[in-house]
Amino acid sequence: MEHHSKYPIGHVIGFLLSIVLTLAALYVALYTNLSKTAIIWTIGLFAFLQAGVQLFMFMHVKEGENGKINVSNMIYSIIIAIVVVYGTIWVMHF
Repeated sequence: MEHHSKYPIGHVIGFLLSIVLTLAALYVALYTNLSKTAIIWTIGLFAFLQAGVQLFMFMHVKEGENGKINVSNMIYSIIIAIVVVYGTIWVMHF
């Protein structure tokens, strides 16, 4: 039997991480002298990290009887999405 505390410290940590990632993306977009391409890639990276925080801290993807299967399905889906997007860009570019 799992022990659940009354104070959701995981949710607080997830909330704070989400705020930090959002503010970091805002800072990169408004206050750095990076190229537009670097800014877009950096914001995309922060968005990807924040999606992970949301999934693991708030949606409890790893919990339950199918937790490992859920994580492996998400990893597989991410790989397929990356192949489709970059494959499409590659075909359209060349």
